[in-house]
Amino acid sequence: PAGGQHVAVQPFSDEDVSVETLSHCSSFSDGASVPDEDDATQEDLHYKLQEYIDGTMDKSAKTRQSALDSLKTALATKILYDFILERRMTITDGIERCLKKGKGDEQRAAASLACLLCIQLGSGLESEELFKSLKPIFRNILTDGTANVQARQACAASLGICSLIAENDTLDVYATMECLESLFSKSYTRDDGTRVALSPQTTVLHTQALLAWALLLTICSGTEVRRLLNKHLPKLPSLLECDDVNMRIAAGETIALLFELARDLDAEFEYENLGMLCAMLSSLATDCNKHRAKTDKRKQRSVFRDVLRAVEEGDFQTETIRFGTERMYINSWVRKRMYDTFREYVGSGMNYHLQANEFIRDVFQLGPPLMVDSAALKAMKFSRFERHLYNAAVFKARTKARNKFRDKRIDVGEF
Repeated sequence: PAGGQHVAVQPFSDEDVSVETLSHCSSFSDGASVPDEDDATQEDLHYKLQEYIDGTMDKSAKTRQSALDSLKTALATKILYDFILERRMTITDGIERCLKKGKGDEQRAAASLACLLCIQLGSGLESEELFKSLKPIFRNILTDGTANVQARQACAASLGICSLIAENDTLDVYATMECLESLFSKSYTRDDGTRVALSPQTTVLHTQALLAWALLLTICSGTEVRRLLNKHLPKLPSLLECDDVNMRIAAGETIALLFELARDLDAEFEYENLGMLCAMLSSLATDCNKHRAKTDKRKQRSVFRDVLRAVEEGDFQTETIRFGTERMYINSWVRKRMYDTFREYVGSGMNYHLQANEFIRDVFQLGPPLMVDSAALKAMKFSRFERHLYNAAVFKARTKARNKFRDKRIDVGEF
């Protein structure tokens, strides 16, 4: 870090996290008994991480940025609870310094690192102390109209996830939601049908605020959900007409989430403008406007087909997440909102965190981490030769099935 160079940390594979790697990554205990080679690897990792922590206090902005990015990569791809528990105050001081003294990219990296730190520490006293120090800074940046827009976006997202994990006062959660509402509600259509002209970056800020608000909505009491339902459900459909595809998608998923929570409270819940809302959702699910990018249209259609089904029928398309020897089902909009939020921060390390992070496993009710040794893992895997035989058999069966529908006696020359 002294030279401002970024040292990449090897990411974990989404498909298969080896147990050998888990053993020396403090996944279950930093003090676990491991071979000498693993001890050396662990010491080397800790030495590098300490350099990155020290780098967050460096005078050079480039060095601080590099240190923040390296710490983010490490926390996203490894479980380092014991290591960071002893150094959490030092790391918090570095994050606070970068938020106050840094510029856009540095502030954004610092805010994201704070979220990863909370994800590692889980919901406890340590996270509460960390968030208590950083929350006023997040709010100051978020509400400062002259601050860097990207920094404000990161602070909006950080307020959401850190409040979910570390906030111990329900009233403070509601106050944070009001702060987020004050942003994305500016994108609502006015009473006279007009809309405020906003820059693309400001729209992204409002989108992040809406997603963070929706995340906190998942932990609100029934009384608060009813109040927010009456306040925002009539206005949220106006965001479906926004030019930004991500804002449209965020609004659609939030509407589906509100309908799900409303029906959980009252199975007979009915929305008075349901017909008009379904018409808007159906139009977005079959959007063919030529002025929109093909990738945006594909993404939008896929999401709004699910949103329309949720609003009309109260149905959710269950998604299966496989990690290691386990699987998890995303079977509600509440779980989807939480899963998408965590995945945004840990990225390719999500499957690894699902296996080894006790806090995330508790959120998704997966129980304690499974202790699987390397011998058991190898026994569950096919050898290369066995995979070859299996693929050959599948190919042969597929060919036979297709041949039933082919008439080889047809003289193709006539056509």
